[in-house]
Amino acid sequence: MSQVLQEVKETGPRSSTATCLIAALAAGIGGLVTLDAGFVAADALIPTLTAAAQPAEHNAPLELEAKILLGDVRGRIDHLAVDLKRQRLFVAELGNDSVGVVDMAAHSLLRTVTGLNEPQGVGYEPTTDTLYVANARDGSVRLFEANEYKATGRIELGSDADNIRIDAAAKRVVVGYGDGGLAILDPSTRAKVRSAPLKAHPESFQLEPDSGRIFVNLPDARAVAVVDGASGKQLANWPLDKGGNFAMAIDRDRGRILLAYRSPAELAVLSTDGKPITSAETCDDVDDIFVDGKRNRVYVSCGAGYLDVFEIDEAAYRRIARLPTATGARTSLFVPELDRLLVAVRVGPAGPAAIWVFKPMP
Repeated sequence: MSQVLQEVKETGPRSSTATCLIAALAAGIGGLVTLDAGFVAADALIPTLTAAAQPAEHNAPLELEAKILLGDVRGRIDHLAVDLKRQRLFVAELGNDSVGVVDMAAHSLLRTVTGLNEPQGVGYEPTTDTLYVANARDGSVRLFEANEYKATGRIELGSDADNIRIDAAAKRVVVGYGDGGLAILDPSTRAKVRSAPLKAHPESFQLEPDSGRIFVNLPDARAVAVVDGASGKQLANWPLDKGGNFAMAIDRDRGRILLAYRSPAELAVLSTDGKPITSAETCDDVDDIFVDGKRNRVYVSCGAGYLDVFEIDEAAYRRIARLPTATGARTSLFVPELDRLLVAVRVGPAGPAAIWVFKPMP
């Protein structure tokens, strides 16, 4: 099988040999791939075919436990969030103008909230039992009560509402938006109370509860901004020497910030005052990073169709596995309380749109 996959790579996507090989592979793995008009993008299928061809490794750090279908969902899938009380997962189905609500206990789709405008970010605020949805196209943040998902409010941010973070302890909701800003929302009044101006559109950002600081990725500015969450004032700016810093995680136990660059693909580890600690090569098109404190691991999800798993050994971050997923599956969510890594897979060669549930091992 590995020789066949190599031949597919070498012959190229437009080769008739490659097309025939892919067709044969597809038939051999239960019709996983549908050929259209005799043309297939071979490179896009390599992660899927590799995943189907390889037997499960007994020592793999992640085990694929389930695939939860999302129904007739088309286009790109963006960020995820969870309601732990009800064990429900929220899926921002950007290309479908909807949010999927998944029952994690039953491993099934509960319902789909429609009528949205390119939803990018989702967040569950527990003190008011409210689902927040940030929309890119019209810049709105829509609010829904979190049982029947009836609309309860709307906050206008102007443009490109994106990532959402819930700070339940401080009773605030933080939303990245526009050409450069963080909106601080009060969940009790359902209103914006202040804005923190930034140099460029914010991508992933993380909250540090003890200090009240917010670390913000600004890929268009090749920088990380450090913002005071209480006042909205910028405390520091960390210039970066690489581009595409979309993904970020905070390791609270070690006092570290983890970034993933796309140009080139690299995992970078910094101290919380911006000093470099180490770096390691990772997979392409990273969109999410998570720290598994229980196992001293880092999980990286990539649109190239892979999950990278790193082991933390003091200041060293050693990749221990690269596991195939599906092309375009770059967003994910690690939920320590459920001890599961959830990967959003859009409709494509790997099958219909679904949440792939990975169980960390051991």
